[in-house]
Amino acid sequence: MRLLLIEDNQSLVANLFDYFEARGHTVDAAPDGITGLHLATTQAYDVLLLDWMLPRMDGREVLRRLREEHGSSLPVIMLTARDELPDKIAGFRAGADDYLTKPFALPELEVRLEALLARASGRNRERVLQVEDLRLDLATLEASRAGQALHLYPACRKLLETLMQASPAAVTRERLEHALWGDDPPQGDMLRSHIYELRRSVDGPFPLKLIHTLPRVGYRLAVVPRETQDAA
Repeated sequence: MRLLLIEDNQSLVANLFDYFEARGHTVDAAPDGITGLHLATTQAYDVLLLDWMLPRMDGREVLRRLREEHGSSLPVIMLTARDELPDKIAGFRAGADDYLTKPFALPELEVRLEALLARASGRNRERVLQVEDLRLDLATLEASRAGQALHLYPACRKLLETLMQASPAAVTRERLEHALWGDDPPQGDMLRSHIYELRRSVDGPFPLKLIHTLPRVGYRLAVVPRETQDAA
């Protein structure tokens, strides 16, 4: 399990690192909201542990932007000392999946993480992603467009899943590379080659192009006006 912790209490950060890394998990940490949002939208994580009171951008705003501007479905547990009912309601309405008040026992957080991941996994098995006439069944891994089956290599299928989950938001090159290779991407521009193959399958036979290059940023999968479609 790969966790992102957005928390400015360094003592708590150290405790969480020690606890979860001793159990074989990977933990990344950000000390403020802006840095944390950047990590959450450019790297691949299983769960986000999010403090409410943060420097530079508070946790609720981080969560709102993550959901509304980036279209992320990353499971989120809010960790906060704000224990009043209106605060909890505000957290859930901002997009939190769970809410744990400080101080808390680390074994309880671990159990909540396991339950949250189990629910997310169940949702993913049942979900069918769709953008326009493009469909990807996350249970069977079958992809189709306009009713025609698409035959995709595993790497292309993973790229398609990442792009569709984020759609219509952009996905950075770094996030796509991490989705394919984790923290050890190969030398050279292998991502471009996989995107080329994906385009051949998804866009090649069809007049409406869905995969678009954003120079110096990455790619997006979306329906855009024909006059603004890139030719890359």
